[in-house]
Amino acid sequence: MESIGIQPVDSLTITTLVDNALDEFMPDQGPARRVTPMSPKPRRAARFLKGGDVGEALRAEHGFSALVAVTTDGREARILFDAGRTPDGLAHNLRCLGSPVDQIEAIVLSHGHFDHTTGLDGFARMVGRANVPVLIHPDFWQRRRITLPGREPWELPSTSRSGLEGVGFEIIEREQPSFLLNGSVLITGEIDRSTDFEPGFPMQQAFRGGRWQHDPLVLDDQALVANVRGKGLVVMTGCGHAGVVNTVRYAQRLTGIEQIHAIIGGFHLNGPIFEPLIPRICEAFTQFDPAVIVPTHCTGWRAIHRLATTFPDAFIPNSVGTRFEL
Repeated sequence: MESIGIQPVDSLTITTLVDNALDEFMPDQGPARRVTPMSPKPRRAARFLKGGDVGEALRAEHGFSALVAVTTDGREARILFDAGRTPDGLAHNLRCLGSPVDQIEAIVLSHGHFDHTTGLDGFARMVGRANVPVLIHPDFWQRRRITLPGREPWELPSTSRSGLEGVGFEIIEREQPSFLLNGSVLITGEIDRSTDFEPGFPMQQAFRGGRWQHDPLVLDDQALVANVRGKGLVVMTGCGHAGVVNTVRYAQRLTGIEQIHAIIGGFHLNGPIFEPLIPRICEAFTQFDPAVIVPTHCTGWRAIHRLATTFPDAFIPNSVGTRFEL
């Protein structure tokens, strides 16, 4: 594969807006800057507290969203990556953090599962007419369901194109890699599957041709990649259904850059199908040798524990509101 050029950025900041975990007593660590109970937040009424009010709290939920800010030549630009699971979770946390939504220039949705998309509802209400491009893979719109032995299939809520377009979002569909922000942020598009051990999402089916069909690949799964000057690639996944190792290797092949600075996002290693992969993932991460590893969302506690013990210098636990200055 011939590499495509990616423009280096002077700095990259990733702020976790939605994740499964929240710990306001977590200390700063390396590039991670934490929200604490003393951090300024909006206040709300609390009639059983002396004084009558209390600082708002960030919310954790089963989903993912991050604000990505890149700085080059003194100019900062911002991208929203994913939007979380509930209609108001993302908006609530944006307000608590005081993040200016009118400065977001584009939205990237890693894939079509609703725990990464539903928060666009509250975001649109915050900005009014949402004249923001939303970059997705064409398979994003698939109807899907989860099949587990001994249980009835569970159809996942799917996103409405007319709903997004009706509030002003501009939908951009891309299968192939594409750039944002003057070539400084790469969106992978459909990710090559090169490993022999990452199975995708075996319990998933998609509704095609009038019937439910096996759909383990989640072809709409895509990642965000930036090249921090003098440090290397930062690769951010949503759930990593394509396989986190596949994703990082694809980012290396696309850019022609081997050095990995950070791997951040959901690695989808939770549960009996995926936990046997953890040693293989750690082995591959040893070869990548990233300076920063931040597993989020669907990574699972066993994988997080193994990554923490295998990479004690690189591992950083995540918490909603954390700002990573990379």
